[in-house]
Amino acid sequence: MPAAVPIPVAICDHFRALAPRYDVVLCDVWGVVHDGVAAYAPAVDALARYRAGGGTVILITNAPRPSPWVVRQLDRLGVPREAYDEVMTSGDLTRDVVAARGGDVFHIGPARDITIFEGIDMRFVSAEAAAYVVCSGLFDDTKETPEDYRGLLADLRRRGLLMVCANPDLVVARGDALVYCAGAIAERYAAMGGEVLYAGKPHPPIYRSALAKAEQARGAPAPAGRTLAIGDSLRTDMAGALALGIDGLFVSGGIHAAEFRDNPSGEALAGIFAAAGVTPHAVTPRLAW
Repeated sequence: MPAAVPIPVAICDHFRALAPRYDVVLCDVWGVVHDGVAAYAPAVDALARYRAGGGTVILITNAPRPSPWVVRQLDRLGVPREAYDEVMTSGDLTRDVVAARGGDVFHIGPARDITIFEGIDMRFVSAEAAAYVVCSGLFDDTKETPEDYRGLLADLRRRGLLMVCANPDLVVARGDALVYCAGAIAERYAAMGGEVLYAGKPHPPIYRSALAKAEQARGAPAPAGRTLAIGDSLRTDMAGALALGIDGLFVSGGIHAAEFRDNPSGEALAGIFAAAGVTPHAVTPRLAW
């Protein structure tokens, strides 16, 4: 029988073992704190305990909506305010981009994402009349796939339109299902040669904004060496944090759960880390104190 492949990183079943090393946690939301239907009680308990011990928690999410909207959603899902200090969203950054550009916008995404544009001097127009595109998701992510957008994307590419991607995630867990996000459409547009501006993780601006919120909440600097990123996506959460010198705690029970079947072996972890080109500081099946 071949020898088992060693676990390439530390397995951390209890967050309390890592917590004393860090002053700040940048925690992903979907797949870590909730699944879009209900909060994960052990995760919110862990974050609340961390804050009670003096830590600062910034929830950092690729949700394509402004942070006040996300706070209201967290309230509905049963995530207590005691579990976090502030929220930073890719929707916040998208608003900044649209506010700076203004003009005629073609929006790809569901009606619920219109909150990104509230109060901004811009106009919604057809794809044929647009100066640029903002993609916040699929029009109907319960029925469509990115393949349904091939013709539309080809038309946008022929016109050379910039696409602002308000959610760089490819998929997200909603209950027990995975649904496509704006990143999956932006990825196809980029593959066609289209220009894409990504507003969220793994790109640096959202992390810098989150760290600025952490410093304001703490009233003290938030150095990268004392900051931990928690997330379930190697492509966004882990890659973005590690690029800035921030340690990553990878939650294997999120969007990669099916690949591990709740028991990440050394071989499985080594394979997925190699494929992603990212090795986090530690792995936990689910965030729990």
